[in-house]
Amino acid sequence: MVSRFKRLIIGRPMKSSEIEGEKLSKLKALAVLSSDALSSVAYGTEQILIVLMVVGFTAVWYSIPISIAVLGLLLVLILSYRQTIFSYPTGGGAYIVAKDNLGVSTGLLAGGSLLVDYILTVAVSTSAGTDAITSAFPSLHDHRVLIALVMILLLTFINLRGITESASVLAMPVYLFVIAIFVLIISGVIKYLAGGVPAAAPEMGAAVSNISLFLLLKAFSSGCSALTGVEAMSNAIPNFKQPAERNAATTLIMMGTILGAMFIGISLLAYWYGIIPNEKETVVSQIANATFGRGVIYYVIQGVTALILFLAANTAYAAFPLLSFMLAKDKYMPNMFMARGDRLGFSNGIIILGVLSALLVIAFQGNTESLIPLYAVGVFIPFTLSQLGMMVRWVKLKPAGWLSRFIINTIGMITTLAITLIFIFTKFSHVWMVFIFLPLVILLFYGIHRHYCNMSDELRINMSVDKPVIKGSTIVVPIAGITRVVNHSLSYAKSLTDNVVAVYVGFDDEDIERMEKKWEEWNPGVRLIVLRSSYRSIIRPLMRFIDTIEWKTAETDHITILIPQFITKHWWHYFLHNQTSLMLRAYLFTQKDVVIATVPYHLQK
Repeated sequence: MVSRFKRLIIGRPMKSSEIEGEKLSKLKALAVLSSDALSSVAYGTEQILIVLMVVGFTAVWYSIPISIAVLGLLLVLILSYRQTIFSYPTGGGAYIVAKDNLGVSTGLLAGGSLLVDYILTVAVSTSAGTDAITSAFPSLHDHRVLIALVMILLLTFINLRGITESASVLAMPVYLFVIAIFVLIISGVIKYLAGGVPAAAPEMGAAVSNISLFLLLKAFSSGCSALTGVEAMSNAIPNFKQPAERNAATTLIMMGTILGAMFIGISLLAYWYGIIPNEKETVVSQIANATFGRGVIYYVIQGVTALILFLAANTAYAAFPLLSFMLAKDKYMPNMFMARGDRLGFSNGIIILGVLSALLVIAFQGNTESLIPLYAVGVFIPFTLSQLGMMVRWVKLKPAGWLSRFIINTIGMITTLAITLIFIFTKFSHVWMVFIFLPLVILLFYGIHRHYCNMSDELRINMSVDKPVIKGSTIVVPIAGITRVVNHSLSYAKSLTDNVVAVYVGFDDEDIERMEKKWEEWNPGVRLIVLRSSYRSIIRPLMRFIDTIEWKTAETDHITILIPQFITKHWWHYFLHNQTSLMLRAYLFTQKDVVIATVPYHLQK
């Protein structure tokens, strides 16, 4: 039943040889890996306006120069990450760059920040998508957390089916969103130039009282949230078809061009239309309403906007498992993240990402505005470390034309570092937890690495000295009575060795005498040891007996505890049996250096 349900949800298992067919073309990669960055135009301008409105409506004209500055940073990041792609074609982005050039600790800081960023990507994207839906249908506002959780579950299932299949699902909504936004921008510009919009916006360059450099920097850093996801191409290069690095670089430029055009277009329309941020309605919703009215086109734009905001999380679903794989390969995350699932994706990473992002949505009650500052810091730390790492690389290697590349990365590093500091100083109340969480993540990485290294040292053998030691075997079979399951277990034990002992724990003289008499009558050819338990405990007398056997035979015999277990016909019957055997196994696993084996007995009724 479970297997059939899994096949229905995830699909048929795929052979390892089919992995090349799971690689992405440029158009599919643009849909999967750019959905996060492209979707940010739905809230990037809004974040700028929210900050500017603190000093009043007359300050909204600052959104245009701030948006142009964001575009400048986007250009620097695109050029910088293009260089990273060709320098590190195996992927990994900021983690690999920082680890290779700045040291392991810095690499782990970048890797940990990226992992946090991808978790936040899913939480922010689904929360923002929910906001778009509730803008069009205000009656759903109270159910936004549930809507976000359902979408996270759906995205998790889609990605478990494999990256190619998820790309096929995503491609149409992503390109519909791009078309819809460009239709909105072109229609809005035409309407404005035709004089169809009242002169609601303050004049460009108008004097604004109470405006400060601190506030402008805060608005700029908020607008830079539109740049999250730019790094995804350099992280996921192995997911591209060959030549992987060239295809990744081309897709990165395509994404940057589309993102820049949409972002400045939305910012201009918001200024020309005099849009004011509204908790109940997004900026894009207000622009679409002012351009087309609440007709079919409005609802189409809101629908595809909501859909792309939900699906923007898929960028994280593509990159988080791959980064987790690289960290696990370096022994900084559990080995489970290196395992490919039935559909050749890193299933454990996909599932963990879904669970953690769902918990985050619940914790923040789907509040996008509370999550975005934390989200942006999580991505700008790796931005900065990646640029700094590339600077060190150019200085060390000095390839032909390295100076121009060094200058590009230097500009990128200084700019992203400045934005990171702006975020920290202007939104410290939102991002303070990063300074607690990231050190804990890095300590966890080191703890995992230390454990794996210690285990490797402990398990490593000297091939010229260490050889298998041939010993005998003693099998201990705990029994609760004389039944078919005991007969089955003893038959199996005697097929392995003649040195078999059955152990029975009795609570009173009458019970013990009855058991000894039945055993003598049955006479299975196995010695019975009867233990008395004055305190009605089965585990404690058994442990004392096993201690005695260990002490006497440790040098000559392997000791095996053979535990009978009922396999019930119906799943709910399982709760009616096997409690003692489960406790015995749990104790033996943690306390004794003995072999623990289970002999199943299938019940037919």
